[in-house]
Amino acid sequence: MALLRRKNGQRSRLLQRGSIIDGDGYRANVGIVLSNAAGQLFWGKRSRMDAWQFPQGGIRPNEEVQSAMYRELREEVGLLPEHVEILGVTQGWLRYDLPARFVRTGMQPVCIGQKQVWYLLRLIADERFVRLDASRKPEFDHWCWTDFWSPASNVVDFKRDVYRRALGELEQFLSPRTGSIIAGTPQPG
Repeated sequence: MALLRRKNGQRSRLLQRGSIIDGDGYRANVGIVLSNAAGQLFWGKRSRMDAWQFPQGGIRPNEEVQSAMYRELREEVGLLPEHVEILGVTQGWLRYDLPARFVRTGMQPVCIGQKQVWYLLRLIADERFVRLDASRKPEFDHWCWTDFWSPASNVVDFKRDVYRRALGELEQFLSPRTGSIIAGTPQPG
């Protein structure tokens, strides 16, 4: 549900915050693990920061999880659905808590962390389609391919456990040597 609020005499649409944060204080989010044919993973450096992570982003009210994944993929990495194939998806929400310094207690409802569904994708197009400047505010300013388990040790500390759990669930869909699918077709959602 959207709320209408006047700004400078004009109506503007604002999201109702309660529709994206659950009753336990977790914001719905989607995470993307993008692999190449060799089984290496996309690793992005956050713009103007010394921090690296996978693409991820919030799920909008009334947005399907898979639609949110494709939207975030386009916004953060510049890729379209025809550039990737879905190899796997986690079974349900994986949660992490934000450190207290990041919790905005003055906002209602209070968001204490994120709950995420993670997708494992394989890039089937040429790397030249990766564009970090696809949105007005790029999430990343640099990227590289990295080994499968490296991100779990190199992401910011409060995300390490959720990265380990996501990669642990998703690794069954990749052959470690070739990046090929070794399990059945996953059911997203």
